[in-house]
Amino acid sequence: MLFSLSKIRAQEPKKQGKDSIFIHQIEKKKEPIKILHAEPLYIDLIRDLGARKGEKEWNIGFGITDRNKYDAYEALVEYEWAPLDRLGLEVELPFSIYPSSQNGNAPASNLNSLKLAGQYSFFVSEKSNTSMAIGYIHEFEMTEFTNYGKERLFTGNIYNPFYIVAKRWGQNLHTLLYTGPQFIHHFSNGTINTDWQINSNIHYMISGTRNFIGVEFNKNVGRHYFDMTIRPQMRVGIADNLLIGIVAGIPVSRENERLSTFLRLIYEPGH
Repeated sequence: MLFSLSKIRAQEPKKQGKDSIFIHQIEKKKEPIKILHAEPLYIDLIRDLGARKGEKEWNIGFGITDRNKYDAYEALVEYEWAPLDRLGLEVELPFSIYPSSQNGNAPASNLNSLKLAGQYSFFVSEKSNTSMAIGYIHEFEMTEFTNYGKERLFTGNIYNPFYIVAKRWGQNLHTLLYTGPQFIHHFSNGTINTDWQINSNIHYMISGTRNFIGVEFNKNVGRHYFDMTIRPQMRVGIADNLLIGIVAGIPVSRENERLSTFLRLIYEPGH
């Protein structure tokens, strides 16, 4: 009996060590302090919260949305890196492609914008497993492919400051809030439209891995409207430096769109 009890007690530290192995690898690797947080897959961060100098990542994404009368295909290529501790920068090229429609009124395909962004983690607390960051995204909106050479290439600007707060509860449960205003400046008539993005997230990360399941609540709030899309998702590690994210989109209101899907391939060179 005493032998059995001592054997069980000896196994407990091993199990606890296995559960926290990945957290230990990320947070205790080197200075400065960095807290492991689950990053949403659709509205992703510019770089990990508490990023360390030299980190870098390539993302390739592809999605399909049913917009009632036609299908919209989206694709993106982005590169993000940390030139300094806690500072992340990003360059992204997002595309919209409309191959067909039922009544011929689908928009023209285009490179939506040249997107530049920066993010700085100003608060990282090991005691509370909490990180906070501020950032800014600037988009140079671009005209449709069919108008190249006929009209001005850039049609407007989008100014988007944002704030992020994330907390890990224990070892597995992660929550994150990403929010900020969006000012859309149209060159054609000089008007500026304003709305707010409020993106809340909850994820459960599998012990000892970077795999997780979770959900994003992407909310867009304007003066006379409120849109929300619920995005259940999962991330799976294919190799040490390669992950794939799978996202489904379920709009609360189906006036403008129905279901959607999105895939994100994440490659970390030198990881």
